[in-house]
Amino acid sequence: MTQEPENEKKDEASDAGEGIPAPTGDSNLIDTDYVIGQDNFQGRMLFNVDLHGKVFGISSLLVLVFVVLTLTMQSQMEPFFNGMRDWLTGNLSWFFMLSTAIFVILAIGLIFSPLGKVRLGGAEAKPDHTYISWFAMLFAAGMGIGLMFYGVSEPISHYTEALGGTTVENGVRTDGAPLGGAMGDEAAARQLGMASTMLHWGLHPWAIYAMVALSLALFSFNKGLPLTMRSIFYPVLGERIWGWPGHVVDILAVFSTLFGLATSLGLGAQQAAAGLNYLFDIPDTDTTRVLLIVAITTVTLCSVAAGVNAGLKHLSELNMGLAFALLLFILFTGPTLDLIVGFFNNLYAYVTYLPALSMPFGREDVNYSQSWSAFYWAWWISWSPFVGMFIARVSRGRTVREFLIAVLLVPTIVCVLWMTVFGGAAIFQVDSGMQGVADAALELKLFVMLGNLPWSTVTSLIGLLLIMVFFITSADSGSLVIDTITAGGKIDAPTSQRLFWALISGVIAIALLLGGGLGALQAMVISTGLPFAIVLLIGCFGVIKGLMSEPRAKKVK
Repeated sequence: MTQEPENEKKDEASDAGEGIPAPTGDSNLIDTDYVIGQDNFQGRMLFNVDLHGKVFGISSLLVLVFVVLTLTMQSQMEPFFNGMRDWLTGNLSWFFMLSTAIFVILAIGLIFSPLGKVRLGGAEAKPDHTYISWFAMLFAAGMGIGLMFYGVSEPISHYTEALGGTTVENGVRTDGAPLGGAMGDEAAARQLGMASTMLHWGLHPWAIYAMVALSLALFSFNKGLPLTMRSIFYPVLGERIWGWPGHVVDILAVFSTLFGLATSLGLGAQQAAAGLNYLFDIPDTDTTRVLLIVAITTVTLCSVAAGVNAGLKHLSELNMGLAFALLLFILFTGPTLDLIVGFFNNLYAYVTYLPALSMPFGREDVNYSQSWSAFYWAWWISWSPFVGMFIARVSRGRTVREFLIAVLLVPTIVCVLWMTVFGGAAIFQVDSGMQGVADAALELKLFVMLGNLPWSTVTSLIGLLLIMVFFITSADSGSLVIDTITAGGKIDAPTSQRLFWALISGVIAIALLLGGGLGALQAMVISTGLPFAIVLLIGCFGVIKGLMSEPRAKKVK
């Protein structure tokens, strides 16, 4: 591991407009005549712009058409979204599961290969951020709202389904239990339920993020190409990435990011509205959810205007502190000993059940593998341009091995801890006769669980604040990434463009909520995740070729 940097001036330099820094030390730059931003339109309309005309123009137009159709045809769109979701998960769940398994195997293989010695940013590059800041931004962007929404609801759902066992009608399983369930066996159901949860929050999602981030960082910081998805295809397409093949890849990345982000924002709005209803009896209606999105999007615009160091970084660190304070509160006011022992039991259960839960073919537990796993893999793949590019931007100076170990293992262990504490506390309550948390709607389970602990009003308010700040950091990070893509790879484009994309992400979340609710959110994230999974699989070939051409890192003091 390299030593921590004494300051973080490089990131401030990027915010000030210096763009992507040149490699430090030995690096194998790609020889191309293309200049970052050469195809951009620069000028002043209502505000200063510096954007790639084709990528920005087509993406914006298609998004506008989608929003108008969804808002004007709400009654027709809901069954359409639900039908599309059911068809994709029913017929292609195996593809999503196989793809994510490939990402995991490749990421682990790189850790142990000689290619792990390559340093992102050149053989003598130094890290831009301390480990604490690095992890804080990574978590806030990567899984913030999802951890709040599913931290209680998913473990308790899998536990109750597993405990109920399997049911078969006309030769087809109709239950939602993972694998074969564990009828009537509370201990076995707890282990299976927690392992089924960890599958979706452990190595698989972080391997997706890690491979995308590694690809982008390598081709940008080491090869001198723009920080866009098209760059990772240079070993495959060569100079054609500057033409329409590259435009299509970047447009797919914009759509994938927008709808992955909108899904998270929609879930956050649903949970925040449910929490306000639970605490203050505010009506949990579409109007409340829309007003929440509008209010939080407004705060997001202020965070975007403040910049990465002044806005996003400090919000991320605040959120990380609040999240772990809430986790420690539940740990020490809940069944402390059971939760501590449960952490190690859950890690063991995760490793034990991982091969069976990851199997793409021959699954009998279709309601679990299709409704949960296929949706998650599509969601994480849709998020991968957003999270991957953001991780890439803050990971310059790390070796490939250091990068992959940190991005794979540390978040996985923390997610196991999070699900153990939040989900384990809820399961303990159900086993103790408090059935309310099991009967509550998904978005309400967190608040019902907190309601059974001391100081429930205070902790529920902290939970609400976390949801809202995670909303802000996700939208802020997402606008940063989408703006980079639509600005032709420039990371110093005018702030007004980031404000535009932050606003658009909120508008899409509103459109999907009104046009079909949770079903619409799931349908769009799966439909955009499918083509992008193919893009990422091809991109894996590019990153291997790119790493093989790089010199190995030197020790950096």
